[in-house]
Amino acid sequence: MDDTPGVHADERRALDRRILSLAVPALGALVAEPLFVLIDSAVVGRLGTAELAGLTIASTVLVTIVSIFVFLAYATTGAVARRLGAGDTRGALAVGLDGIWLALGLGVLTCAVAIGVAEPIVTALGASADVTPHAVAYLRASAPGIPGMLVVLAATGALRGLQDTRTPLVVAVVGAVVNTIGSITLVYGFNMGIAGSGLATALTQIGMGVVLAAIVLRGARARGVGLRPHPAGIMANARAGTPLLIRTLTLRAAILLTVATATKLGDATLAAHQIVNAVWGLTAFALDALAIAAQALVGHGLGARDVRQVRAVTRRCLQWGMGAGAVIGIAIAGLGWFVTPLFTSDPQVQRAAAISLVVIGLLLPLAAWPFVLDGVLMGAGDGRFLAWAGVITLVAYLPMVGAVWLWAPDGAAGLAWLWVAFAGGFIGARAITTGLRARGTAWMVLGA
Repeated sequence: MDDTPGVHADERRALDRRILSLAVPALGALVAEPLFVLIDSAVVGRLGTAELAGLTIASTVLVTIVSIFVFLAYATTGAVARRLGAGDTRGALAVGLDGIWLALGLGVLTCAVAIGVAEPIVTALGASADVTPHAVAYLRASAPGIPGMLVVLAATGALRGLQDTRTPLVVAVVGAVVNTIGSITLVYGFNMGIAGSGLATALTQIGMGVVLAAIVLRGARARGVGLRPHPAGIMANARAGTPLLIRTLTLRAAILLTVATATKLGDATLAAHQIVNAVWGLTAFALDALAIAAQALVGHGLGARDVRQVRAVTRRCLQWGMGAGAVIGIAIAGLGWFVTPLFTSDPQVQRAAAISLVVIGLLLPLAAWPFVLDGVLMGAGDGRFLAWAGVITLVAYLPMVGAVWLWAPDGAAGLAWLWVAFAGGFIGARAITTGLRARGTAWMVLGA
C-alpha cells in the first residue's frame, strides 16, 4: 500500500512509534491465551492421541465460553479511550471499574454452568468414547479459572484504553511461565494427567485476574474514583457490549462448526487440527496486536474529534498488518514440518498438521485485513455493524464448511480443505464486509 496520504514523513514516523509502542506490548498479552493452549498441547500430547484429541474438544469449548465475553475487553477499551481522548481520566477509570465488576459476576455464573454441562457439551461435539473422559476432565478442572479469565479481559481492556499495554504484557509473561511449570508439575509430578493441565491453567488465570484488577483499582483510588460497583455503569457496559457479543457468537459458531467437522474426519485428524488451531490462534492474536493499537488510537482520536488522525491510524495499521501477516505466514508455511513433532509422535497426525500449516501460512496476510479493521471499528464503537457483519459472514461460511463435511476425505487432505474453507472463505468474507464499512464515514462518531 502507498504511504498514508496527507501525512508527512516525520508525522508518519511518529505515528509508527505510537502504534508500535502499543502493539508490541499488546502482542505479549494477546498471545498469552493461545500460548497456554500451545503449552497444554505440548504437555498433553505426550500422554497420547486420545488425550490430545480430548484437549481439542475441551479447549475449544473453554475458549468459546470465554470468547463469548470478549466484549468485556473490546467495549471497555473503546469507551475508556474515548473518555481519555476527551480529557476525562476519572470517567475513563470509572468505566474500567464497572467493566471489571461485570466480568466478575459473569465469570462466577459461567463457571458454575460450565462444570454442570461439561459432559453433554463434549458429547454433542461428537467426541468418541476414548476421547470423551479426557475432554470432560480437562474442562471441569479448568472451569474455576473462568472468573479470572473474564476479569483479565476487562482489566486489560481498561488498561489498553488508558494506552497502557505494557502492564498486561508483564502479567502475561509471568503467567505463561507459571502455567508451564504448573502444568508439567501437576501432569507428571503429581500424575494428574490431563486434569492437571487444566487445573494449572485455571490457577494461573485466577492469579492474573487478581493482579490486573488490583492495578486498575489502585489507579482509580489515586484519582478519587469510588470502588463500589455502580449498577447504571455496569448496565451501560452490558448494553454497549451486546452487539459485540452477537459478533463473537457468530465467530465462535464458525469455529465450533470447524471443530465438529474435524471431529467427523477422525481422531487423528482432530488431533492434527488441535495443533494447527493452536498455531493459528497464536499467530492470529499476534496480528490482533495491531488491532488493539488501532482500537486505542481510533477511540482516542474520535474522542478528541481528530478525523485526520483516525484515518492515518487506520491506513498505517493496515500496512503494518499485511506486512506482518506475510512475514509470519512464510515462517509458518516453511517451519510446519519441523514444528509438528514437538506436539506428537504420531506420523499421521504430524503429516496432516504440517500440510494444513502451509495452508494457513499462505492465507495469513488476508487475515490481517479483517483483524485490524475489527479493531478500528470497535474503537469507534461500531458494534451494531460488526454484529450484522458477523451474521452475514457466518451464513456465507455454512455452505463452505458443509461441502467439507459432505465430500472431504479423512486425513491430511480433508483437514487441508477444512482450513481452506475457514482461513480463506470465512476470514475472506470478514475482510470484504469490514473493508467496505471502513471506506465510508458512518462509523466516525466524534466526541466522548
